Amino acid sequence: MTGPGDSPGPPTPGHPLATSAPPVLHDVMFGHVHSAALRAVAVHRIADHLAGGPRTPEELGGLSGTDPVALRRVLRLLAVRGLFHEDERGRFRLEPAGQPLRTGVAHSQLAGVLMITDPMIARSAAELPQTLRDGRSSFESAYGSPFFEHLRKHPEDRSVFDSGMAAFSGPEDELVARSYAFPEGSRVVDVGGGRGGLLRAVLRQGPSLDGVLFDRPATVAGHLLDEPGLTGRWRTEGGDFFEAVPPGGDFYLLKHILHDWGDEDALRILGSVRRAAAAGARLLVVDAVLPGGGVPHPAVELDIVMLMVVEGRERTAAEFEELLARAGFRLHRILPTPAMPSVIEAVAV
Repeated sequence: MTGPGDSPGPPTPGHPLATSAPPVLHDVMFGHVHSAALRAVAVHRIADHLAGGPRTPEELGGLSGTDPVALRRVLRLLAVRGLFHEDERGRFRLEPAGQPLRTGVAHSQLAGVLMITDPMIARSAAELPQTLRDGRSSFESAYGSPFFEHLRKHPEDRSVFDSGMAAFSGPEDELVARSYAFPEGSRVVDVGGGRGGLLRAVLRQGPSLDGVLFDRPATVAGHLLDEPGLTGRWRTEGGDFFEAVPPGGDFYLLKHILHDWGDEDALRILGSVRRAAAAGARLLVVDAVLPGGGVPHPAVELDIVMLMVVEGRERTAAEFEELLARAGFRLHRILPTPAMPSVIEAVAV
């Protein structure tokens, strides 16, 4: 036991406390601390206040309504991760890796950060031990209802989710659309296409392409397709993809749809598409493909989010092939894109 004058001070390199946990274990152990710090600066829009250059915590506190002492400590942690930098005068600047935390910039990830760090996800994460016992989604254990049912009843949470998904998905649309050569004159049906970001990007690829945006009526009402170069080449249709989807498409798109559902529900969606698609029509599933052999991939993290929040999952190439075959499609090829998802091309047989 040490007295007040005998404090050993902080651990130094070589001290047992400094090496008691391997670095990887340490980083994983404290992961929630880093995400909590990230959420705090996102909520208070600290990055926006640094758009013009470095500021002291006192200046930032006055601009953002935060306590400068607490803010310095949080920014110091995030500076270690390369999002901010503290100079010799105690001022903080925004690093390139932190620029997507700003509002109003190209490919801003602020809404995505706020979604992933939202209490909906945090509470679900805390229930993951229960999920390992019963296999049910952690969200349902935490909130007492399935995720999408909860969103229908809580519009404020729906807004957080929709904004976050748009932040993640929006930058992918052009990259995905340019990764597949759509033949001129084709009709493309975007099933569960949200506000139509991907369909808009596809139609921009060729002047004779036309498309149908299909999703729930309230969703397609806010579509993004009304731009001069696309006039007369699209229509919207509301409905439920578990029941039926528009017929007559040469190509059917399913972007980030199947990963939200377990196999049986995914087969219901694919069944709707197969009933609408003529033999030979193409299905393009835009989803991440899990690698094997422990290869790092963002989809591995996303798969745990799926486990926590919904009944869905990310899938391997073999799992996609089996699922598609059960629904009447033959896997043709898998095309990588510059974004996280691949384009999984299948043919209706």
